[in-house]
Amino acid sequence: MTETINEVSKRDFHGEENLPSNSSEGKVKETMHNDFWDHLKEQLTATPPDFSCALELLKEIKEILLSLLLPRQNRLRSEIEEALDMELIKQEAEHGALDVPYLSKYILNMMTLLCAPVRDEAVQKLENITDPVRLLRGIFQVLGLMKMDMVDYTIQSLQPHLQEHSIQLERAKFQEQLNKQPSLLDHTTKWLTQAAADLSTPPSAALDPPDSSNAAAPAPSEAASNSEPLSPTMVLSQGFLNLLLWDPENEEFPETLLMDRTRLQDLESQLHQLTILASVLLVASSFSGSVLFGSPQFVDKLKRITKSLMEEFKTRPEEAMKTVSEQVSQEIHQSLKTMGLAALSIENTSSLTGQLENIAKKENCVRSVIDQRIHLFLKCCLVLGVQRSLLDLPGGLTLIEAELAELGQKFVNLTHHNQQVFGPYYTEILKTLVSPTQALSSKVESL
Repeated sequence: MTETINEVSKRDFHGEENLPSNSSEGKVKETMHNDFWDHLKEQLTATPPDFSCALELLKEIKEILLSLLLPRQNRLRSEIEEALDMELIKQEAEHGALDVPYLSKYILNMMTLLCAPVRDEAVQKLENITDPVRLLRGIFQVLGLMKMDMVDYTIQSLQPHLQEHSIQLERAKFQEQLNKQPSLLDHTTKWLTQAAADLSTPPSAALDPPDSSNAAAPAPSEAASNSEPLSPTMVLSQGFLNLLLWDPENEEFPETLLMDRTRLQDLESQLHQLTILASVLLVASSFSGSVLFGSPQFVDKLKRITKSLMEEFKTRPEEAMKTVSEQVSQEIHQSLKTMGLAALSIENTSSLTGQLENIAKKENCVRSVIDQRIHLFLKCCLVLGVQRSLLDLPGGLTLIEAELAELGQKFVNLTHHNQQVFGPYYTEILKTLVSPTQALSSKVESL
């Protein structure tokens, strides 16, 4: 019966195994599971009661409670060892003197003491169960949840230490390579030098897209960003943004980011898709008005239409945008009709499809402005964080806020880890690119 007890405790330890109820294996497991508890009930209701299986379960409960203790909780460990002394409990059972209510109450009290607040209600429900079999079954289920809570807590506690170890290890390996190859930072230096030059060059004025003056009005942060003094933070942020525009033919990719190159390419692809998506929504909104775009369902449908053709856009942008323009204009026409609003005129329909099709061109005005503003958003994410940047989205991006938040968080996570690993190297390089005063007041390691 020991193997059956172990099997049952493992099942209840995780609540129930993730097996399809209609599968052969699932049915066999469920039958064995129920048979065990039926057998336990027969033992406990026999005259005199047979406690052999119950004692095995109590032993496992004791082991689980002990496993939930932290290393410093020696007093509780001694208390559990004393209260659940299995030799003594076995002797009491053999002499018919086993105090089941006391043991149950003690175990539940200990579970209340050790469980996370989220499990308080589950433990309290166990206190109302009088049937010993149901109580034992419930105890194992809740202990399983508590064990998972402890695993999660342990992982969270170790994560900073593991991350710091990973950072130190990655930096040490790079330093080892640098010692053998002193020119290993040449491309990194050139990359940051270019970023500083980009910030020192006055940007050309961007043109607003037609028919969308309100939606694409310059954001206050966009105008202010160009007047800020050059700093290490700004240079490094500009450098990371430049990586999202990296020419695949350019082999001088920064040495410190080679491990992240694939992830950066994925982010670049995601950024490109969001540029097209936001451009389509901006053009469509200029013809549909606030009534249609006030409906989340309508906006979501236009998003699905556009996203479904993103793969085709990579190889055949003109054909993809032609399909998008047809489906979007049809959706606008149908929605206006459903809401009893005036349909688009022939001229407006033609203008709508034409502007949507033009998004396929890289030099398209709407697409260029949206692309610039997504880059501005990402730049703000690096300096201010994602949540603060979402509070002041540049015009034309509010309809893709959720998608931008995901992109921004991925970008911040990637760059933050890279800065933690290679911050000392960046600091040394940036000392030659910015004034000493600014370098002292803004160190890369603090980003």
